[in-house]
Amino acid sequence: MKRSLRLFIFYASLVALWQFLTGLKIWPPYLFPSPLSVLSALRLGFADHTVPIALATTMKRVALGYGLSVVVGVALGFVIATSRLLEDTVGSLVVGLQSLPSICWLPLAVLWFGLSEKAIIFVTVAGSLLSVTINTVAGVQHVPRIYLMAGRNLGARGFRLFVHVLFPASLPYVVTGLKQGWAFAWRSLISGEMIFVTLGLGQLLMMGRDLNDMSQVVAVMVMIMAIGYLIDRAVFHNLESRVRQKWGLEGSPR
Repeated sequence: MKRSLRLFIFYASLVALWQFLTGLKIWPPYLFPSPLSVLSALRLGFADHTVPIALATTMKRVALGYGLSVVVGVALGFVIATSRLLEDTVGSLVVGLQSLPSICWLPLAVLWFGLSEKAIIFVTVAGSLLSVTINTVAGVQHVPRIYLMAGRNLGARGFRLFVHVLFPASLPYVVTGLKQGWAFAWRSLISGEMIFVTLGLGQLLMMGRDLNDMSQVVAVMVMIMAIGYLIDRAVFHNLESRVRQKWGLEGSPR
C-alpha cells in the first residue's frame, strides 16, 4: 500500500471518528464542534480574506525570524565548536537556555520591545536559535579527525578547510538542527502572535477564543498543524534524506 493511500485512510478515519463523537452530543457544539462546522469556519475565513491575510503575515514573520536563527545559529555553533573555552562557557549557557520553554521569552520581549513586531520576531528567534546552534556544535564535534587530517595534507587550511571538509562533514547534524529549529520557530511565532492584537494566525486563534467560537479555534489549529507538516515534508524531510543518502547513512527512499 502506497504511503499516500495509508495517510488518506488514516486521516479519513480520524475525521469519521470525530464526526461520530460529535453526533453522540456528549458535549455541546460550542465546546466540541463538528468537522463540518470547522470547515465552514475555514471557508468563511477565506471568503472574507481574513485567513489569507493572516497567513501571509505569519509566513513573512516566520521567514524573517527563522532566517535570522539559521544564519546566527549556524555561525555561533561553528565558533563554539572550534574553541574549547567557548564550548565550556557559552556552550553551557546555550544548553541551559535551550531548556526554557519559548513562552518564557514573552515577558522579556514585551518589556524590551513593547507590543510591537520586534517582540514577535524576538520570540521566534529565541525559540529557534538555540536548537540550530546546539546541533551545529554536535555536527562539528562528530566530524572524524581523519577528515581534517586528510584535508590539511591535501593543502586545505583555514576557510578552505571549513568549506571543503568541516561544513560538508557536519551537514547531517546541521540539517537536523535546521529541521528542529523550524519546528521551534513555528511554535514560538504562534505564541508571539498571541501577545497582543495583531495580524497573524495567532490573532485569529485568540479572536476565536474571545468570541467563544470554537469552530474558528479548531480551524486555525488545523491550519497551523497542516502548514507545519507540509513544510517539514516538502523541505526538511527531502533535504535530510538527500544528505543522509549522500553520506551513506541510509538507503534510497521508498
